[in-house]
Amino acid sequence: MVATPRYFVGRDRVDSLPDHDRGLAYGDGLFETMRAVHGSVPWWPAHWQRLQRGAQALRLSLPAEAQVREEAERMLEGGDGVLKLIVTRGAGGRGYPAPEESVPNWILSRHPLPPATPSAGLALRWCETRLALQPALAGIKHCNRLEQVLARSEWADPDIHEGLVLSAEGDVVSATAANVFVLRDGRWTTPLVDRCGIAGVCRAWAVDALQACEARLAVTDVEAADAVFLCNAVRGILPVARLGSRTWRPHPQVMELQHRLAAAHPAFVTEVS
Repeated sequence: MVATPRYFVGRDRVDSLPDHDRGLAYGDGLFETMRAVHGSVPWWPAHWQRLQRGAQALRLSLPAEAQVREEAERMLEGGDGVLKLIVTRGAGGRGYPAPEESVPNWILSRHPLPPATPSAGLALRWCETRLALQPALAGIKHCNRLEQVLARSEWADPDIHEGLVLSAEGDVVSATAANVFVLRDGRWTTPLVDRCGIAGVCRAWAVDALQACEARLAVTDVEAADAVFLCNAVRGILPVARLGSRTWRPHPQVMELQHRLAAAHPAFVTEVS
């Protein structure tokens, strides 16, 4: 089910975004994409905390959490799906300087669930588009995603499910729309996101569940790994079966993690056997 988006200025619902929205003009805003089940978002607190971190980094105001959550649950109508929240700084004239005082514009939209993960696992490729280093924006889910758009446009082959992206310096950062974890010598590692990339909500859960370390990873670290998986808060734990010519068999630790996630988040119960 795709619901008609709902638009708000501060506390007031409106028919459409006001003119001169800074999110549209400059990407001056944040967003969260959340998995919903039975009309609620189990990881709502983690999503809102990340939104708050982003708002602090961008120095923009957020709407009242209670109102956003109430409107979100009303939109979900007790069902399952994907909920997207966009918050922008609000309206402003032409030019980069932000208004001294602004009222946030925000949008809620509901979307269908993503397709099921292939039973054999994901097939990946390396992307040529690289992510610029910008520590001031690292980790937050800001509205400018042009690098990811360019990376995702590099292939149209339906047999390729995702692409891995590197930083401008050549270290592995993530997939275009997911974080990545690799198993080497019995230890799980995920790339640092202190210079670029997104600190995913599911990534945080997996780091804690696996006691994973965060470190710079080279291309060879991924290709030589004993197991690889991707994760995000909408699709959960996604085993990787192939990266270019490198292949992996299903790994028991990844399957175990899928079951642990299903126990922690009811939306993913149906995605494990």
